[in-house]
Amino acid sequence: MTRRRWIADEVAGSRAVLIGEHARHLAQVLRAQIGQEFEISTGNDVRRGRVIDIQPDRVEFELGDAVMHPAPSSITVAISIFKFDRMEWAIEKCTELGVARIVSLIAARTESHLASAALKRAERWRRIARQASEQSRGISPPEIAAPIKLPELLATHSGPRIVLSEIEQQIMLKDAVPPDAKALTLAFGPEGGWKEQELNAFKNAGWTSASLGPTVLRAETAVIAAVAVAASVLQR
Repeated sequence: MTRRRWIADEVAGSRAVLIGEHARHLAQVLRAQIGQEFEISTGNDVRRGRVIDIQPDRVEFELGDAVMHPAPSSITVAISIFKFDRMEWAIEKCTELGVARIVSLIAARTESHLASAALKRAERWRRIARQASEQSRGISPPEIAAPIKLPELLATHSGPRIVLSEIEQQIMLKDAVPPDAKALTLAFGPEGGWKEQELNAFKNAGWTSASLGPTVLRAETAVIAAVAVAASVLQR
């Protein structure tokens, strides 16, 4: 039987701890018992963990042997902010697919009320990512950065950078992703798409424009489809 995985809130030597709501779910909802074993992610690796103390808001583990796990992803996704319920779904699925970093982007067509409210949503997005990472047996949740504007994203120089564009007709994403890339950034426009000036800015900054095909996808669908395609290429 596969052990459930938890991401530790605190790690010190051979001990790991869950605290707060994280611990309450394990202690009170799942009714963990002393001696029960789980997989515990320390942020650097995954180890077997045996429950040695249970309090209402604190569960402590003794850490044992390391558990084999796949290498972490090197994909960053920059998602132009759109309706929060659908964006949360995209964040959850990107986490399950193993992205390393999620950047919320304020684009020209991002609705102003969403842009202003996004900063307060960041902590909720981190909770969603953490839960999704545990559920999908990840090593750690993706980093979720505070919202940024396009010029800050364009200054990114780590690995290949690809902007998904509805007007791109020649280059498909599967062909644009270098299979030997050590890091990869994918950028997604808001509902309504990128403005021409933004696409020109991406081009001038050295980004590659790519397409997912002729079908016009909803924002969250495009994000998930693109991450799946990119991850498939990188894992070959």
